[in-house]
Amino acid sequence: MTNDNPSPTRFAPPIGGLRKIDGHDVFVHRAGSGGPAVVFLPGASAVGLDYFGVQQLVSRFTTAVVYDRGGTGYSDPRPLTRTAAQVAKELRQLLRAENIPGPYVLAAHSVGAFYAHRFAQLYPRDVAGLVWLDGLNRDWDQFMPPAASLAAMERMTPGPEQLGELRTALGEMNAELLAVYPADLREPLLAAKASDDWIRVGLTERTMLAGLAAELRAGPGLPDVPLIALSVVGVDPQLPEQLSRQMNDARGRMDAALVATVARGEQRILSDTFHHRLCFDRPDAVAQAIRDVIARAAHP
Repeated sequence: MTNDNPSPTRFAPPIGGLRKIDGHDVFVHRAGSGGPAVVFLPGASAVGLDYFGVQQLVSRFTTAVVYDRGGTGYSDPRPLTRTAAQVAKELRQLLRAENIPGPYVLAAHSVGAFYAHRFAQLYPRDVAGLVWLDGLNRDWDQFMPPAASLAAMERMTPGPEQLGELRTALGEMNAELLAVYPADLREPLLAAKASDDWIRVGLTERTMLAGLAAELRAGPGLPDVPLIALSVVGVDPQLPEQLSRQMNDARGRMDAALVATVARGEQRILSDTFHHRLCFDRPDAVAQAIRDVIARAAHP
């Protein structure tokens, strides 16, 4: 699946605004004040405002930023055959254009961790700390069972012929997840997330995983900054139970290996939620991990 001819359909963001970066509008919403600023990097099929709830918690003690990388969400449509380096560069330019000084704490969910890792490889001095929100890992295939390899997950991505049933299932899930959002934010966001364009973009991002991991493996490891990894090990009802348990075991070992690469790394296991629900079910755990990373960055 490719997205080389993105649709011009646009939705107006119900909050936040657009910042022109390299001739393209990029959506950004900031809340709170102080630093280091925390930047949320969305997972595939997610957008910045999916992290609005936890952003509000974090904004009580520092600046919190959500955004949509180019080609996704409220940002300008554009081809998604982009490297992690291009996405990292765009994010750095956005933060500078918003006059948000670094270094930053990057809170990265799912595939957003690939982009956070690349940002840290390219701009290590701009990173004060990292929070892995059940994030992907460049060494994923070394830990996961073959049925859950990055290439296998790409092959399992639904095709455009399944848009109809996907729209129904995603609509029900999103309505439940966003039920606590203010109506003036929830309703337009649900409408946009139900559109064919946004669903296609989310599916396209799921077909780029192996290439992104290979790009990261060609670069250095993470800088030695505070890192907390939230490892979600709830048995996901969307997966076969045995595969879900195998993946959870692999997740535990993978994240333990990740945090061992830095001096101030910590893994926290969460068994009461699932991958896509983490920031909705446990915003308290996410905010606490961010607060703790900030504290450790302030006191090396």
